[in-house]
Amino acid sequence: MVIRLGYACISNTLEGITTSTNYTYTAYSKEKNNAKLDQIIKSNLTALEQIIDYNIANNIHFYRLSSRIIPLATKKEVVFDYLTKYDNYYDKIASKIKKSQMRIDFHPDQFCVLNSTNQEVVLNSIEILKYHYNLLKKLKVAKKILVLHIGSNTFGKKNSLSRFINNYQKLPTYIKKAIAVENDDKVFNIDDCLYLNQKLGIPVILDYHHYVCNSGDINLDDKLEKIFNTWQDINPKIHFSSPKNLTKKEMRSHSDYIDCNKFIEFIEKIKKYKIDIDIMIEAKKKDEALFRLVRELKYKTNYHFIDDTSFEP
Repeated sequence: MVIRLGYACISNTLEGITTSTNYTYTAYSKEKNNAKLDQIIKSNLTALEQIIDYNIANNIHFYRLSSRIIPLATKKEVVFDYLTKYDNYYDKIASKIKKSQMRIDFHPDQFCVLNSTNQEVVLNSIEILKYHYNLLKKLKVAKKILVLHIGSNTFGKKNSLSRFINNYQKLPTYIKKAIAVENDDKVFNIDDCLYLNQKLGIPVILDYHHYVCNSGDINLDDKLEKIFNTWQDINPKIHFSSPKNLTKKEMRSHSDYIDCNKFIEFIEKIKKYKIDIDIMIEAKKKDEALFRLVRELKYKTNYHFIDDTSFEP
């Protein structure tokens, strides 16, 4: 069993390097400055290549891309070529990703609500999914994964799950094959995600922190094998974070770092399944939190580290 650790979007180590420089629609509407938009896109793609280089140098095999790489890409009022125009950038980055065999995915933001009761929101969500898929395709990612929350709870959970299923069926086949669902911290739990897997065959991502916040009467030990079995041709993916504080107000917020003892408890729980698993560290200190966790694991356990971020428990 090999556990690979990853992080999301921002490297705290690489100060000033960001793939998320923005150009708001409000600003663009006033300026109509396509040269500025072009400059920002090139800056974000250059930064992405630098982060991929950093990941490779530090044996980080698992990374989530920022959704903000291409500003305004999903705004129907702004029409521009964000694909073929930047082929030189995409091709260089894609070559490095492929050579390193780095796992890359996306987690579209809160504006992507596939089960919304507002048809305009649903249509926009489909465009958001297409944008993310197009970038993964340009980066030649073999197994494309787009992580979604189930979304809105308007009119109750049963109706909301039905809306998700109905709207999912309207998606292009290539988008359907890319979607994975994650449990959230308030409404939709692991059982709801497994229900969607049963109906649609989509993979389920366990977010351990969300499970702790929204477990109800669910015993995770009874669900782990089912969750892992939802993944077919790629390692199961888990999100792991620690609460900022145990108070009701801050329980749902992510801490800067990972509670190593809780992480070890979780690894001890899953290691009996003897399958390779990728764990996304969702902490505010990003890659700094990942490497701090590694240092603590080396001190507190006898886990065998294969490289900087991969180990056998």
